[in-house]
Amino acid sequence: MSGKTELLTPHNCQLIFIDQQPQMAFGVQSLDRQVLKNNVVALAKAAKVFNIPTVITTVETESFSGHTYPELLAVFPEHPLLERTSMNSWDDQKVRDALAKNGKKKVVVSGLWTEVCNNSFALSAMHDADYEIYMVADASGGTSVDAHDYSMQRMIQAGVVPVTWQQVMLEWQRDWARRETYEAVMAIVKEHSGAYGMGVDYAYTMVHKAPERVKHGERLAPVAAS
Repeated sequence: MSGKTELLTPHNCQLIFIDQQPQMAFGVQSLDRQVLKNNVVALAKAAKVFNIPTVITTVETESFSGHTYPELLAVFPEHPLLERTSMNSWDDQKVRDALAKNGKKKVVVSGLWTEVCNNSFALSAMHDADYEIYMVADASGGTSVDAHDYSMQRMIQAGVVPVTWQQVMLEWQRDWARRETYEAVMAIVKEHSGAYGMGVDYAYTMVHKAPERVKHGERLAPVAAS
């Protein structure tokens, strides 16, 4: 348990995206699929900001699952896509080798589906190689609320740490005095954090009088209809 009480930092963990592909997302019923994609892309952008070693693995792209979300690939255009036939990513040697090469025992996981690909990978990686797994619950999805929740419970019972994407990003940031990543993190918050992001935009522009994030047309004064 001692390792799991250590906070995530940009230096002690790596990230894996498992099967973030449209056909897999079509089956997700545990959360809104647009929210799912928003959270996945936000997590990817955060990993990019903090230089987190990241693995992207896919299953049966051409024959079934379709191509990885373009918004995710745009964050990591140089990354290889580790194609598999196996539902369990751990059963593919390329995935094992990529994780080992990154050299971080803490593995943050975002994948589809929770009850299949995430569950089998997490249990196998813990059992076979003593990895610590941090499952990003809101950047993963199952075929029903029960499928997702009971799979999360099973993994937690086995020692997996449940997290959310924003929790992970802010744990990496940790201190707002870290100015080298502050603006990039705030940009992700504004774009992906819903009401929190709206609040940041409001505070910047209305309280601190910062310029708006985007240029727009002239704001025309009210004119009463005659």
